[in-house]
Amino acid sequence: MAPEFEHAVLRALRDIPPGRVSTYGTLAALAGYPRHARHVGALLGRLPAELALPWFRVVGSGGRIARPGSESADYQRLLLEQDGIELDGKGRVDLFRYGWPPQHFLR
Repeated sequence: MAPEFEHAVLRALRDIPPGRVSTYGTLAALAGYPRHARHVGALLGRLPAELALPWFRVVGSGGRIARPGSESADYQRLLLEQDGIELDGKGRVDLFRYGWPPQHFLR
């Protein structure tokens, strides 16, 4: 994707406050690229660790961590829990409780 896309997504990613999560689709929309959730996932998957961005605050549309059972999923769960976010027994985040921005996740 274009550098403009990457910059917009990373700006939106930085805006997710501690104790909150967003979805790939919501992050794409906030960046001005609705319907580009997969591109957001691809971008976050290749972020260099030294950027120290809160990539772990982004989950799937159902509140699920990507690639459940993998080492990276376990690490994401750990980071989310350290951030004060609770996951249910199936590894899902309650988006109505933790979703950012809140208006995207109203019941």
